[in-house]
Amino acid sequence: MGMSTPSIVFTLNDDNLKRMIREAATDTSRVFFSPHAKKRMKQRKITPTQVYDCLRNGSVCEPAHVNIHGNWQCTLTRRHAGDEVTVAAALERDGQGNWVTVITVY
Repeated sequence: MGMSTPSIVFTLNDDNLKRMIREAATDTSRVFFSPHAKKRMKQRKITPTQVYDCLRNGSVCEPAHVNIHGNWQCTLTRRHAGDEVTVAAALERDGQGNWVTVITVY
């Protein structure tokens, strides 16, 4: 009789998800921008530096939830260089660890 690997679903709260996003965002190579986010950044004159700062130091303004792709997502906000920057981000995981997808920016 073979052993099966149990499927464990983790529930994240705002603080835990924020901490995991911060940890992943310390390495910019683990932050990916969706085409939509890149378009909105250009339209709204928001720099990657502002987005990274928001991911690393922002406050949760939309609570942690599982998105339609099955990934944990929240929205963070942060004032940077006089601008209020808001970032919707999803935490994804692969064999190499966690990484962040920036969904949209405003």
